[in-house]
Amino acid sequence: MRFYTHQHRYTCGIDLHARSLYVCILDDTGQTLVHKNIKASPEPLLKLIADYRDDLIIGVECMFSWYWVADFCEDQGIEFVLGHALYMKAIHGGTNSRRFRRSQERQNRFGKDCQTTQGRHVSLRLRLPA
Repeated sequence: MRFYTHQHRYTCGIDLHARSLYVCILDDTGQTLVHKNIKASPEPLLKLIADYRDDLIIGVECMFSWYWVADFCEDQGIEFVLGHALYMKAIHGGTNSRRFRRSQERQNRFGKDCQTTQGRHVSLRLRLPA
């Protein structure tokens, strides 16, 4: 598994849902700059990240709706990182055992990394402050 190790001034984590995105942007000191729920489409996302684009990386969890965000980042020239759900620490610190078991089953079925066939996206272990 490969880990993303480059430093950026701004880090954007997106919790993807079918109709909405929960966006959190942190600066390089860990201060929260944005914590907002927006519509799941490119226009609101572009508007929200406009002030932070100079040195921004966007990370999302590998799930069914991440493809358009990856394409959006590529079109906009923004660094994009895909994180495997099994290796991402939950915000609340708890584990839903059924979700954990399903993640493990998917990992066994599809392999440890969740990457596109082109290999242009890397897995990322995101660690949130305790």
